[in-house]
Amino acid sequence: MEVLKTVDQAELEVKRGERFQFGKNWQRFLKILNDERIAEAEKSLQQMLEIEHLQGKRFLDIGSGSGLFSLAARRLGAKVHSFDYDPDSVACTQELKSQYFPNDSHWIIEQGSVLDTDYIKSLGEFDIVYSWGVLHHTGAMWQALENASLPVSRRGLLFVAIYNQQGWISNYWKKVKEFYNKNIGLQLITIFVHLPYLFLLRFLVRAITGRLKNERGMSIWFDMLDWLGGYPFEVAKPEEICIFYRRQGFHLLNLKTCAGKQGCNEFVFLKENAL
Repeated sequence: MEVLKTVDQAELEVKRGERFQFGKNWQRFLKILNDERIAEAEKSLQQMLEIEHLQGKRFLDIGSGSGLFSLAARRLGAKVHSFDYDPDSVACTQELKSQYFPNDSHWIIEQGSVLDTDYIKSLGEFDIVYSWGVLHHTGAMWQALENASLPVSRRGLLFVAIYNQQGWISNYWKKVKEFYNKNIGLQLITIFVHLPYLFLLRFLVRAITGRLKNERGMSIWFDMLDWLGGYPFEVAKPEEICIFYRRQGFHLLNLKTCAGKQGCNEFVFLKENAL
């Protein structure tokens, strides 16, 4: 009953123009997914977590999206539990599992909401809790950030990525996202207006600097659509995230910022004693 309620609520929010169809975007992304992109995703986990493998670790993927990073964690040896609010994203993750780890009892996939505290508590504890670019799309980011910390085991790691606060620029993008989600016509207008900056210029800069291979195994095109449509939308300064988790007994182990620009700041925290 709770899953049905979540599905219905997600679909209703999309119809109202209150939520981007993240899962639909990920379904299209899976058509270009290949071994090279998967390897890049694995590499990004290894670098930020500062590990070679995840053998014997329990890994929770909050907002699994395409399922790429659940797959990367499983390939690195972790026992993976994936969930997402968007039913199409759940389907994407299930598709990857069926392709790469069919009938695998060490990879569980569910639909659920990070804002459902009872659900989060029912999952148990994990050595690594991962949520990249997800919690700022819930409509209640600070509650989502708090709930994401609940399943982290003692001395476990919490890896989150949150949109950077840019003041009036962030307010501009919030309006763009609201505009984008109203109807298909406005989506096309939004893409047309922002295409030179978000896609063509980025592609050109990457080509000139020899960085056409996108970070984390992602895609410039589908990242652009996710950015333009990604709503709900909230942001935070790096220090706000650090202070928030320090008060909950977490210690910052690794930080990768976007240098005050557009994008996500990445954080890896170690859970110590609650204050």
